[in-house]
Amino acid sequence: MSNSHIVEITILSAEDLRTKRRHARSGGVFVCVESPKESRTTEEDPEGRWKQKLEIEVPADAGFITAEVKERSGSLMRDISSIGMAKIPVSDFVGGYVPQDQVQFLSYRLWDRKCRRNGIINVCGVPIVAHAASSSGVVSGIPVWVNHYPPKF
Repeated sequence: MSNSHIVEITILSAEDLRTKRRHARSGGVFVCVESPKESRTTEEDPEGRWKQKLEIEVPADAGFITAEVKERSGSLMRDISSIGMAKIPVSDFVGGYVPQDQVQFLSYRLWDRKCRRNGIINVCGVPIVAHAASSSGVVSGIPVWVNHYPPKF
């Protein structure tokens, strides 16, 4: 069994995003999805509608994937501010009572840095099943050597 899973997460949209108690529409809004192994980022969209697929590798023992909605208010890295963050349980997509290839459409509450509600993020997720050939199996048969076949008496 593998030590990690690959989950395809589609960031559909975000609703009721606010910065300083106003709707966050001034700059480019994007989502950063992180697992303990890696992170992926969507493209910027001022309306908060992405419909962008992100494949992310998640360790088998990971409990959560973090989705953070951020806003760019200028051209520099310091001009990026966090709007809200949601912790997405990995068990919503992999393992548990969820069938292996079933697509899940889910919504999560976003929380800002002061632990206040700050919008909702809508996601769709499905685990990617690796269909690679396995080389770890028991093989039984009779060994055949080209140089010594057929045997000479």
